[in-house]
Amino acid sequence: MDTSMFGIAIMAAGKGTRLKSKRPKVLHEIGGQALLLHVIAAAESVAPPEQIFCIIGHEAERVKSAVEATGVQFVLQAEQRGTGHALQQVKAHFSAKGQIPPEHLLVLSGDVPLIRPETLHSICETHLHEHAAMTILTAVPSDPTGYGRVLRVREGSPEVQAIVEQKSLRPDQLGAPEINSGIYCFRTNALFTHLDSLSTNNAHGEYYLTDVAAMLVAAGERVVAVQAASVDEVLGANMIAEMMYLDAAMRDATARKLMAQGVTIFRPETCVIDAAVEVGADTVVEPFVQLLGNTKVGSDCRIRSYSVVQDSTIGEGVLLRNGCVLDGADVGVGAVLGPYAHLRPGSRIGAGAHVGNFVETKNVKLGDGSKANHLTYLGDAVIGEGVNVGAGVITCNYDGVRKSTTAIGDNVFVGSDSTLVAPITIGHGSYVAAGSCITEDVPPDSLALGRSRQTTKQGWVSARKASATAKHEPR
Repeated sequence: MDTSMFGIAIMAAGKGTRLKSKRPKVLHEIGGQALLLHVIAAAESVAPPEQIFCIIGHEAERVKSAVEATGVQFVLQAEQRGTGHALQQVKAHFSAKGQIPPEHLLVLSGDVPLIRPETLHSICETHLHEHAAMTILTAVPSDPTGYGRVLRVREGSPEVQAIVEQKSLRPDQLGAPEINSGIYCFRTNALFTHLDSLSTNNAHGEYYLTDVAAMLVAAGERVVAVQAASVDEVLGANMIAEMMYLDAAMRDATARKLMAQGVTIFRPETCVIDAAVEVGADTVVEPFVQLLGNTKVGSDCRIRSYSVVQDSTIGEGVLLRNGCVLDGADVGVGAVLGPYAHLRPGSRIGAGAHVGNFVETKNVKLGDGSKANHLTYLGDAVIGEGVNVGAGVITCNYDGVRKSTTAIGDNVFVGSDSTLVAPITIGHGSYVAAGSCITEDVPPDSLALGRSRQTTKQGWVSARKASATAKHEPR
């Protein structure tokens, strides 16, 4: 199929009043992304971004800002007067720009996020094969009540006689199984020829794109239909509960895709895995794990329950023990994290490194084989290989005005409960004694102590007890 023949119009101008939300409908999220971004991703399988036109209206600038990085084009529908009116704006856009419109125009809904690229290719290929002026994507739900029906010329024929709204169905048409999805493919000149003939003579006073089907049939043009493989593909959402149904469907599909690729997911219905997440074969994901955003997990990993991983990259053979939280982190091959480790943005954990119980890192490079196993905060630090960071160690990276860096060389041993006041450098092979407050650079192969000298007073306890007894003896 020659994709250069197709342009795509995505209707994304609506408010979504029934959602009871301040957010534009198409910016509500399922599977970790806005509805509109899912639709754009599917559309890009048919046409490049410069041939995709998002029709925006309600909170237009907010919608544009959310998706403009995709490179799609925008058409403003300042006043929302129906689906036909939306396409009138597309026609006007080409005219105003002096551009030649594409030969065929695929029309999608910005709030139908489960539509698959395979289905879009199917409708386009059918459209070309049938030499149609209009091709309608249909579906067959278990209960079609409330939907507009697509009536074919005869059973088994691809040709469509009419699209009839639920309230206009005759008694003998109530059992018609096929519903109109609102997704169409048009021969562009046929569509544009009839757009200006649309009328608002209906209950809502809007221009309906569905009316074009009857106009084309009356003009002797060929209108056909192709059925989607699953009704879920064409479902939109008008309420939050419906949105969450779509979210569950997408996450279930994502989990099934990953399991088909060799990933073991225990109790997948308890896990939250975003659509863009990638996981390597032979990795095990335990119940109640969240893998979010653009996370990538290597093969042969184990991610234990209650871990939450956002926009992070995890190498092969990594173990995340229970309750780890990662955000914008990069974890090397064979590293061991947790339980309850917190890796904040900018954390780069080397191969074979250990980040243990209640350790927090932020903007840190922890070298290969280094360990910070207990109750430690490492912020704005560059830590070499083979370093041991004891329990309770803190890098003091913020003085109230600016942040500074702690640099620790290879094979350094930092004793427990030490504070390293940045900016500071600890040379390779050095030792920092437990309980030290280090404020000056430490040369390589040195021992640094920064604490008060211990004083031991032998017999002090016995003397104190004797004194207390003497005070309370009767006189």
